[in-house]
Amino acid sequence: MESFIKIAYFLTIILFIFGLKRMSSPATARSGIVWAGVAMLVAVMATFFWPGLQNIALILVATITGGAAAWVSGKKVEMTDMPQMVAIYNGMGGGSAAGIAAVELLRGDIHSSGILTLSVVGGLIGALAFSGSMVAFAKLQGIIGGRPITFPKQQLINVILFVLAVISGIGLVVGDGGATMITIFFLLVLAFGIGVTLPIGGADMPVVISLFNALTGMAVGFEGFAMDNAAMIVAGTVVGAAGTLLTQMMAKAMNRSITQVLFGAFGQEEEGGAADGIEGSLKPIEGDDAAIMMGYASKIIIVSGYGMAVAQAQHKVREMADLLQEKGVEVKYAIHPVAGRMPGHMNVLLAEAGVPYEQLFDLEEINAEFSTADVALVIGANDVVNPRAKTERSSPIYGMPVLDVENAKNVLVIKRGKGTGFAGIENELFYRDQTRMLYGDAQAVVSDLIQQIKQI
Repeated sequence: MESFIKIAYFLTIILFIFGLKRMSSPATARSGIVWAGVAMLVAVMATFFWPGLQNIALILVATITGGAAAWVSGKKVEMTDMPQMVAIYNGMGGGSAAGIAAVELLRGDIHSSGILTLSVVGGLIGALAFSGSMVAFAKLQGIIGGRPITFPKQQLINVILFVLAVISGIGLVVGDGGATMITIFFLLVLAFGIGVTLPIGGADMPVVISLFNALTGMAVGFEGFAMDNAAMIVAGTVVGAAGTLLTQMMAKAMNRSITQVLFGAFGQEEEGGAADGIEGSLKPIEGDDAAIMMGYASKIIIVSGYGMAVAQAQHKVREMADLLQEKGVEVKYAIHPVAGRMPGHMNVLLAEAGVPYEQLFDLEEINAEFSTADVALVIGANDVVNPRAKTERSSPIYGMPVLDVENAKNVLVIKRGKGTGFAGIENELFYRDQTRMLYGDAQAVVSDLIQQIKQI
């Protein structure tokens, strides 16, 4: 029976890797997720055949309950809420790894100091990922607000919490431990996870989600070593490696180091006035004039942002793009790596609306084309199109690669109101001479544009 389980785990590993490979392309990502789900199902089913397995009834109840909750939430959660769903699921993975570590430490069956160390390290990383992800979820959901939450001596308190957690972890490895020490260890780590995530602004959430995803994978991998479980080792390592790579890519896209993300309190309001140092004024435009501008254009580049996601306007955007193409207009979509609230957020939304993959272009591919575009249509994006990132050294986003929308002949911006973006920074693009503002809910504005374009 043990050989059967090992074969099943080996099959699980193959399916995980195959699924991850297919997730690298939008065209095959859906099937990749399905293969990964099949892999998890195989691993769970194989575990029930483990010799000496106890509490099978409780395991079945937990599996069915968790599976049903995930199925229902996956069906009901809107695409705009996917970032916080990803955050909370990341946290659950880290919490599970921490729970495994806590159970193993409480059992006291671990005699090797090396295995004990792996259990403690896995527990530390898992608990950190759990509490940090819960804070990230609360910020994304608007429960505690997306702005950085800071207070005096905050970083010092975080350092003290981390040092005390490490000391208590060392105590568990070299000493007898006990329930009290284990409890103190996990409480300190959970508090550190909360403390280190509170000062992180909402604009950094794509990086934070990736980072906690990597930590969750690492925690699972460490616990796999501690339990001599090959499936957990490989699955955790793959997730940890993928999450680490994605975190690096997200940080690079924002021109920020992980240290800056964790300790920079990015997302606070700029010093000075809202439009301090920006010349010009905001110039509104009527829908019929905007429709004429687009209807007679040769080339349009659409830049989507979180405002499009909130308004659930992606299907209307696709309908408008199809209508423009029928009139002979070339339409392309510019995708910034950190647009939205999680990595690939805009890609997912546009793919859901059926936008052809060949029309989606990332920052490096599309930036040179803005100068050849008659119109750049910005829908609910702010910080990722802000020219101040290239010129204003005092700006918190200085150095972040942005889409060169300002190079287009005309710029149309669909925006709900006159407020700043999620990073709290005024956008110089909106004050440029060639920029016109269309205020209102993105779906309603695009629907009106569709009707106006049809009449051209």
